[in-house]
Amino acid sequence: MPLQLSHPIAIFDLETTGIDVARDRIVEISVIKVLPDGGEEVKTRRINPTIPIPAEATAVHGITDDDVKHCPTFREVANSLAAYLEGCDVAGYNSTKFDVPLLVEEFLRAGVEVDFRNRRLVDVQNIFHRMEQRTLAAAYKFYCQKELDNAHSAEADTRATYEVLLAQLRRYPELQNDVPFLAEFSAKNRNVDYAGRVVLDSNGNEIINFGKHKGRKVVDVLASDPSYYSWIMNGAFTLDTKRVLTQIKQRRLHP
Repeated sequence: MPLQLSHPIAIFDLETTGIDVARDRIVEISVIKVLPDGGEEVKTRRINPTIPIPAEATAVHGITDDDVKHCPTFREVANSLAAYLEGCDVAGYNSTKFDVPLLVEEFLRAGVEVDFRNRRLVDVQNIFHRMEQRTLAAAYKFYCQKELDNAHSAEADTRATYEVLLAQLRRYPELQNDVPFLAEFSAKNRNVDYAGRVVLDSNGNEIINFGKHKGRKVVDVLASDPSYYSWIMNGAFTLDTKRVLTQIKQRRLHP
């Protein structure tokens, strides 16, 4: 069953130096761009993260410092990658929580403006967890009756994610073969920033989604706790989270 698309969707996976969205870096990215006519384009590239790859990360994906020392940095590929993703909806496995926020951080560090907020974001993991509660390897075996060889290779994981999504559409009649539906169905929160530190409530208010102020409106927190903004700006939060807080603060001061 092919995906029903009105425009392309980019299914992607990252291998990274770690799991800290604000600090870690990409060492490999693979994208399967699926076109409305059913055609596919596959691009996989290793990236020099410009920081050492920890042994525990190498143990997961098998990529070492030597493997990427002659590869381009993200800054060197950022413009071409942004152009390649232009006009695409986006899908991945655990992508709304990890891959998309980390990718956006890399773009911001490179000085390239890429806004995924006007794209449909389909998270295959969230669909899977709502339906079955498993890992990617188990999902691949459950839906596709195959073993996931070469797991934690970006291209293998990307291909498995794509196959799982197609199998989910075949298995669950309540899932519509429609990217806007899948994006809404697979969303856990209505994130304002990619990391989900700020979310929208049912009334469209921007709400703090972590820490001591969790559940409070951002504008109320900024008014009652002025030091909170400085704490965010000086803390280990993503550049995107800091940008969102700054935008809300400026809007509050200059309505």
